Amino acid sequence: MGRLFWKFFLCIMLAQVTATIGIGGTFWLKNRAAQQERALDIDTSPPAQMIIEAASATVEAGGSQALRQFLGKLERMRVFAVDAKGQELMGRTVHPAMLAKARAMLEQGQAHPVVREAAGGDGKRYLLFLPSSERFRNAEAGAARDTLNAVAMSGPRAMGAGPRPHEAGAPPPRGEFGRGMPPRMDTPYRNFIPLAAAIAASLLFAFLLAWYFARPIRDLRQAFEAASHGNLAPRFHASGKRGDELTDLGRDFDRMTGRLRSLMDSQTRLLHDVSHELRSPLARLQAAIGLAHQQPEKMAASMQRIERESERMDKLIGELLTLSRLEAGAAQAGAGHTHSEDVSIADLVHDIVDDARYEARARLLGIALAGDAAMADASVTGQPELLARAVENVVRNAIKHSPDGGTVHVELSRLHDDKQEWLRIAVLDRGPGVASADLARIFEPFFRASNTQHSTDGHGLGLAIARHVINAHGGRISASLRSGGGLCVEMLLPVKTPG
Repeated sequence: MGRLFWKFFLCIMLAQVTATIGIGGTFWLKNRAAQQERALDIDTSPPAQMIIEAASATVEAGGSQALRQFLGKLERMRVFAVDAKGQELMGRTVHPAMLAKARAMLEQGQAHPVVREAAGGDGKRYLLFLPSSERFRNAEAGAARDTLNAVAMSGPRAMGAGPRPHEAGAPPPRGEFGRGMPPRMDTPYRNFIPLAAAIAASLLFAFLLAWYFARPIRDLRQAFEAASHGNLAPRFHASGKRGDELTDLGRDFDRMTGRLRSLMDSQTRLLHDVSHELRSPLARLQAAIGLAHQQPEKMAASMQRIERESERMDKLIGELLTLSRLEAGAAQAGAGHTHSEDVSIADLVHDIVDDARYEARARLLGIALAGDAAMADASVTGQPELLARAVENVVRNAIKHSPDGGTVHVELSRLHDDKQEWLRIAVLDRGPGVASADLARIFEPFFRASNTQHSTDGHGLGLAIARHVINAHGGRISASLRSGGGLCVEMLLPVKTPG
């Protein structure tokens, strides 16, 4: 168990113990108040009636002295005898509320009174009553036995009938009420049983809750440790039984490691592709240099080869730098970007098509531009250089793969959906196309379809750059196969809404 587990455990345990003590203290105070309130009541049970009758008969027969001896013999019941001045015969304190309640009950005149006013032969009058308490109610049978014993011992003596039976050596009577009750098994430990049970339950609950919280955090720590050593395998994708924030954090960690693994694989693949692309022109440069040394008469042809390969490497490095900046987020073409401006897509596409027609003339290729009249006022907020680079790459790619004498179609239109108005640029050719499974991969760096990788020049970076630029401007780019052969590349850009 780690430190976090024990912190959770102790905090939850303290909370549970505090709650237990608070709730237990509340019930204890409430129970104590109820007991104090019951202690001020008058006992109205049958044993109370019997003891009050016995005390009344004792004071009437023997006076105050006999009543004092009778009350002194009682062990379980405290009969109060209060005179007219409010003094208790045995000198015990009587609560004023209890005395007022006893006098009120005396005035009611009950059929079997538990409160009596009796006068002795010496002329003193006493108010007799028995206070109620939880102890005496739980010992009614023992109280009845004490009452009969007190009557049997003090009654005859008060009447002058001779010694009490137990004084003569005889055992005390054991009639129906004389059978003693077994001693009550009260021990000091009984009061701690509920508290011990509450603490044990708190310990168990705190342990389970701390384990529930600490386990996913421990797993997440182990996942971070493994990731620091290069192991980016997902670990929380199967933890669907839990539905809390810790599980969501684990799934976010899996997504993060998956993204990191994808980026690392992409970088590794990029380095491999770059090294592969640079190896061929470097080899041709070395061959041209060697040929120039061996055959000085062919110096001019070797220099042309060196110049051509140098231009090809320069173009490759330039495209790599552009792609790297785009992937790093340098082309965030939002409305608040420093270099962003309103770009007229119709003018931009017209300029690109004019340049492409000039280059395609040598291959007898035609480029047809079609667009509706609404395109005249359509504009996009962004960076015009990057947008021109993206559209030009798509058009050049279509020209490169189109057969001689063919036609490349460029279409401009506007689309509407529920939330946004889009500007659509579609470039259609009649080239060899690609396999259906490769339609999404043609926008990856250095990708070349199997049917075109040896027939065309280039490095496979044009469409990758176009995808990054279009996405950076909030648009979408996709490719689809045309019926009858060829490819259709469609670019969607959000139209600027009038401010």
